Amino acid sequence: FDRPAFKNVISHGIVLGSDGQKMSKSLRNYPDVSEVLDRDGSDAMRWFLMSSPILRGGNLIVTEQGIREGVRQVMLPLWNVYHFFALYANAANNGEGYSAKLKYDSQHVMDRFILGKTREMIEQVTAAMDSYDIWNACEYLRQYADALTNWYVRRSRERFFNEDTDAFDTLYTALVTVSKVAASLLPLSSEEIYRGLTGERSVHLTDWPEASAFADESDLLALMQTVREVCSAGSALRKEKKIRVRQPLQQLTVAIAPEQFAALGTAFGEKGAEYFATIVEDELNLREVTLVSADTVDPADYGISQQLKVNARAAGPRLGKQVQVAIKASKSGDWTVTEDGTVLVGVKALDGGLALEEGEYELVTVVDADAEGAEHTAAAVLPGGFLVLNIELTDELVAEGIARDTIRAIQQARKDADLNVADRINLSIAAPEETLAALRANEALVTGETLAVSLQLTEGPELSISVAKA
Repeated sequence: FDRPAFKNVISHGIVLGSDGQKMSKSLRNYPDVSEVLDRDGSDAMRWFLMSSPILRGGNLIVTEQGIREGVRQVMLPLWNVYHFFALYANAANNGEGYSAKLKYDSQHVMDRFILGKTREMIEQVTAAMDSYDIWNACEYLRQYADALTNWYVRRSRERFFNEDTDAFDTLYTALVTVSKVAASLLPLSSEEIYRGLTGERSVHLTDWPEASAFADESDLLALMQTVREVCSAGSALRKEKKIRVRQPLQQLTVAIAPEQFAALGTAFGEKGAEYFATIVEDELNLREVTLVSADTVDPADYGISQQLKVNARAAGPRLGKQVQVAIKASKSGDWTVTEDGTVLVGVKALDGGLALEEGEYELVTVVDADAEGAEHTAAAVLPGGFLVLNIELTDELVAEGIARDTIRAIQQARKDADLNVADRINLSIAAPEETLAALRANEALVTGETLAVSLQLTEGPELSISVAKA
């Protein structure tokens, strides 16, 4: 506590109750500590405090929701991944199980991604801890937990189902390593995960992991981040057009920055563009993805343009009378975005323009209504590129969408019947004729996804599903 850096971090914030006032015993404007510890555990409270704004000189508002947010964002994801690994590793080899081992390299792109992410996480958390920057250490760990559960595990489920030993070893390595790094921030959860994985006495008796044990995958991580940004933008377009995720769409064109397009082969291997496209197809439920370099196409060819909207209420206090000039210039198209992402408005009118700050403007991507196929097009602009989504729904696509919705209901029926993930089933479905027609047209998809060895379809007033172990 004598170190000046640490003193500076903790000397400015104020702890507030859930009503925004200073915490007070008489007002009881904070959650009951005993209830929090009984319900969420001490790790949840510890994480809430260690990752709080007060460690950066901000105010801390103590609420139950804030405490549970740490559980939702970090503790549950890590525990769920551990549970996922244990489930599939123990079920491998017809129930005999698989004993995973530490593995620091792999040829599979997704393994390389998470191992490279693990190296990055060790480096980031180590640097943050060394400088007493506990808030950023927690943030890096949260980002890693997100990448582990929402990207690596979700993208690799089939490999675990097929008992891919490289996947088992890679996930084991990631979990063992993250439990060591998180040990001082989540001491009890890390202890439980580490001991369950290794059988050793305690994670708190192990050495801090060495980042150098993992390969440097910087190029791959940067390109995979672009993949995730494309998928996120595509999902946002689906949501905007109110098209559910299980409804397949025909085609997406993705233009990425030239330097990233050139790095595809280095990062993803010989078939880099194909692998990039395959991930996006799977994530966004698409029939086809066309990947191009942004310097070979013009957004205008697709009828795409951006409009700048100045938020007068946000920009007014800072810009004063010039806010009206900025609004007029934005409407006339007198604005630009610099290479570093700064938005300049009134470039011509004000001899160089005004720089707008975050929150003072909104960039809106629009499709020219007169462009060919505009009614079936949705678009978004990405850093260094853009994407164009074909949202036209043909009868064939609609039928597949119905089949995929039904598959979701069948999987829930399997779960309700307490079936093992590998169990084959006999499947009976009663449904209206429209649904039955869609299931007949996509029978191979339905039986393959649900492990059904037989499928019986009968007409009925509403969807009814019966599953039995084959």
